[in-house]
Parts: sequence; structure tokens; C-alpha cells
Amino acid sequence: MSLHLNVFVVGHGHHEAAWRHPRSTTAAVTDVAYFQSLARRAEEGLLDSVFFADQLVLGNGDAEFRPRGGLEPLTLLAALATVTERIGLIATASTTYTEPFNLARQLASLDHISHGRIGWNIVTSWAVGAAANFGLDRPIPHDERYARAFEYMEVVTRLWDSWADDAVVHDQAAGRFADPAKIREAGFEGRFYRVKGAGTVPRPPQGHPVLVQAGSSEEGRRFAAHHAEAIFTAQQDMAEAVEFAADVRRRASAAGRDPRHLRILPGLSPIIGSTEEEARRLERELNELTLPEVGLRHLSARFDGADLSGIPLDEPLSVDALPKPSDVQGPQSRAKLITDLVRRERPTLRELLYRLAGARGHLVVTGTPEQIADTIEQWAEAGAADGFNIMPPHLPGGLDDFIDHVVPELQRRGLFRKEYEGTTLRDHYNLPRPRNRVFGP
Repeated sequence: MSLHLNVFVVGHGHHEAAWRHPRSTTAAVTDVAYFQSLARRAEEGLLDSVFFADQLVLGNGDAEFRPRGGLEPLTLLAALATVTERIGLIATASTTYTEPFNLARQLASLDHISHGRIGWNIVTSWAVGAAANFGLDRPIPHDERYARAFEYMEVVTRLWDSWADDAVVHDQAAGRFADPAKIREAGFEGRFYRVKGAGTVPRPPQGHPVLVQAGSSEEGRRFAAHHAEAIFTAQQDMAEAVEFAADVRRRASAAGRDPRHLRILPGLSPIIGSTEEEARRLERELNELTLPEVGLRHLSARFDGADLSGIPLDEPLSVDALPKPSDVQGPQSRAKLITDLVRRERPTLRELLYRLAGARGHLVVTGTPEQIADTIEQWAEAGAADGFNIMPPHLPGGLDDFIDHVVPELQRRGLFRKEYEGTTLRDHYNLPRPRNRVFGP
């Protein structure tokens, strides 16, 4: 077994109160040197990739209470590509609010700049404020967002495949740069998009950037089965994670894909201490720095802005106090994860806010490096994960703790690489290079 480990980088760390903790950086969230140092550190730890989410709206009016306003991730990847050599670089970009022609050329350019280390986390954007930022009165409904996304993928893959791998001949003596017979127009006309020409960038080194997806709703699973090569999923329960992984692989097989070419990577936020008590103390310190009104605002946003202000903080919470996940137009899978957690554990609202403050619904594990490694190994052996998207609770210390103490423990158990064996992100994930659908292999 060889695990895949990414680091999911967010500002000062994933915990809602990370920026207030003394172990967190005071670097600006627009300081490119800070993010370059994190990428180099992750590469020293032999991680598969560095991953960045994106925000198309400032969000919830909470810039007063936590760092907001970070760098646009595609631009940031270009800066990281120049200071790293082997580690993969993954950024999020929305199929809802970007044009496929522009995004296809941006991602192809980044794959060339990085010599084949780029991945694209494909999302359908749901935030109310994002819709307004792009001139819409209301968000596009859930099912239509996915219908757009399916068509979007057809466009971008046609554009990447519009150049044969050997289209550029660069024959200086004959004065012939490219073979025109090996460049073809996309010629796409669909319900949502019309794109006539060929891509303006030759085919990427990886053929296509690695395609990543993070939705787990019914439509999200269907989309993943057809397109995703890696899935960043949120799972709290190992048995449910096993079911999710098996379900997505079955769907991929039914869609005519090899289910072995799919990497399931749940989010994991490790709070690490040299002893369990030390780790628990760090967890308490972070939680006690949170503001309930900020956490409640974030919880409300998970349920389309529902008013949850009347729920007592310190009484057991009932699922009846939350909207039904099926009624949510935002990420339905995350709403369901939260209601399942409430049904299973009956936390108070304050306890739920603490749980979500740590990693927004992803798995939080608190303990020693050996205990963290135990969880990773157990999930991998059960078939719940091919690896994890590591979400350090605070940065840079949380990343250092994981690389310095958990990675060596995983290596000692024979679960993680001791050196990079390839040069591209596809190499790290052990994924095949996609065939060119226009010109063949």
C-alpha cells in the first residue's frame, strides 16, 4: 500500500481561530513568499501536492473577525511552480462563473510552466454573494450547475485535445513551426456553451491536468464517476467513507472507466502533540479562541442562510432545528454530513460549532503522531481512503508537525514514499496519461 498525501493550505490554518493562536504565522494572506515557503516545505515532506480552495465572495461579513481576501489560486500556482520542482500543485476553479475557453488555456499554461504538475479542483459555485458578484439575481440551482459542469468538461477537454502531442515540429530549416493537420477546432455547440476554435496553448504535458472534484451529493457522485481522477471528500465516519468510496468506484465502472484510476482522499485535520494531553490542550486553546457568532454564521451559510440564532448554545441539538439537506441549494453533501453528525452524537450547538471550527465538517483527529498514523492506516486498510487531504489546523507549525513526526511514522510502516519516483502529478498519483480523443493515443 502506498498512500497519497496532499496538504490543503488555507491562510493561517484550517481552524477558525488559527490566526489568533501564537503558533500561527503573522504573515499576510497576500504574502507570496509565505506560500512559497509552505510549498517548499511540503515538497521536503514528499507530499503529492499542495491544494488551494477559492472564494468568489468575501463571505458572511466576517472579515472583521478572521483573515479574508487571499490570493487568487491560479495566479498563485504560477508563483509556486517557479520555486518547486516535484510537488503537485492543485487549484480550485469554478465551472459556474468562468468561461471554459479561458480556463482551459490558463490550466494548460500552468501545466507547461510546472512541467506537468497541475491539478484542477472542479467546483460548481453556490454562494448567494458570488451570484451577485457575477451579475445574477440569485444562484444557479443545484441541478443546473451540474448540467453546466458536464458540458463544461466536454469543452475544456476538447480544447486540450485540439493539439496533437506532436503538432509542434519546430523545423527551423524548413520554416515550419507546426503541422496544421494536427491542430483542429473544438467546434462545440451545446446548451450552455459555444466554442469554435482550437486552444491557444499546445496540449499540456500531462495530456490533461489531473481532474479533482469535491462534491458528494447525488449529482456530485455522478459527476465524479464520469470525470474525477481524485476526490477530496468530507467524511466523519469510516463505515460511511467505505460506502462512499465503493459507490463512486461502482459508478465510475458503470461509466466505462477503470475504477482503479480514482483516488479517494478525505480531508483530515490532525491536531498533533508529543502526548495525547498536549494535543488535547492545543485543541482546547484553539476552540476557546473561537467566537460563537462567527461559527453560527458559517453554520447558517451551510443551510442557505437559514436563521439559526434562536437555538440555545448549551442544550443538545436536534436535527429538527436544521433545514433538510435535500432542500439546500448549496453543497448538499456537507449539509447532510452535519445533520448526520447531529443525529449520531446529539452535541450541543456550542460543541457542534467547535467541531466545525476545526475543519468545517472534515475529520479532525487529535493525538500523538502514532495515533494520527493509526487513523490513517485504519481508514486505508478498510478501503475508506487512498490517502488524505491534510488540513493543518494552524500554519506553518501544523504542517511542520505532520512532516516531522507523522510522515516518518508512515514511512516506518511502509505506507508512504521515501522519495519521489516521478516528475508529474500523474506520476505521484499513479494515474495514466489520458488519450487524445481527437488525434488518438
